Amino acid sequence: MSSNDPAVVTCALTGVLTNPARFPVPVTPEEMADAAEQAWNAGATVLHCHYRNQEPGMGFMPSWEPDVVASIDAAIRDRVPQMIINMSTGVVGDDISGPVACLERIRPEVAAMNAGSLNYLKVKRDGTWAWPPLLFDNTVDKIERFLEVMDKLNVVPECECFDTGIVRSIAMLQQRGLLKAPVHVSFVMGVASGMPAKASWLPLLVDELNENVHWQTIAIGRDEVWEVHSKTAELGGHLRTGLEDTFYLPNGEKATSNGQLIEAIVAGAREVGREIATVDQARGILGVEGSRAA
Repeated sequence: MSSNDPAVVTCALTGVLTNPARFPVPVTPEEMADAAEQAWNAGATVLHCHYRNQEPGMGFMPSWEPDVVASIDAAIRDRVPQMIINMSTGVVGDDISGPVACLERIRPEVAAMNAGSLNYLKVKRDGTWAWPPLLFDNTVDKIERFLEVMDKLNVVPECECFDTGIVRSIAMLQQRGLLKAPVHVSFVMGVASGMPAKASWLPLLVDELNENVHWQTIAIGRDEVWEVHSKTAELGGHLRTGLEDTFYLPNGEKATSNGQLIEAIVAGAREVGREIATVDQARGILGVEGSRAA
């Protein structure tokens, strides 16, 4: 990858637990389709999708009900059939039956594959835990089971790495033959107990990857994320933003839609001389099958 290659732009539409009563995150099939169309019009070709409980008042909770996931997926594909779907699979614990059932039901082109474990922590200003300390457990056995399902369904894994040791383990997964080319890695930056959202870290992280590994950054936070995005574009990485990752535009104003954030990341990439991948280019880079719109 180099700065001469086009950048694949992903929109992370909604996230896991953000309360739609307080923040402008999409929940319903219609809202998800609207957000997807905004992202497409702004330059995104990939959608990273979490799926929410559709019961009244429960939209802040995730859903692994295949019917719910299928209804949202169908609404998105009806509105923007060209776009590439990247389905979240993140679950705590050993039971992966929910994500697997959803993978089998909608067969997304890409799926997130959490590549290692992390103590998921945050402390409030008063010194108390923001939530009870949580182990986001992604054992090698769990990773292998996810990869086996993804391989069977022709779903391309996107390896999410929350810490430096997880980044370094990607080469070992390749060495073991668990990851097939092309390999895609995401540096998740900004989680309080993971890698910080610091642009200065990027050259060091990229240096830990094998040759010909594609990478992007997932920058979580406020003002600091935009420096990370700019450096990512300069170094040849792919780009992601959306209301899952930040609520703030480069000027510090709050974003009211996913489309605004995609417009900002596309503009920033072009400012440093980076072209944005078309959907056909994105499919080639990611190694996914031809458009389902065909």
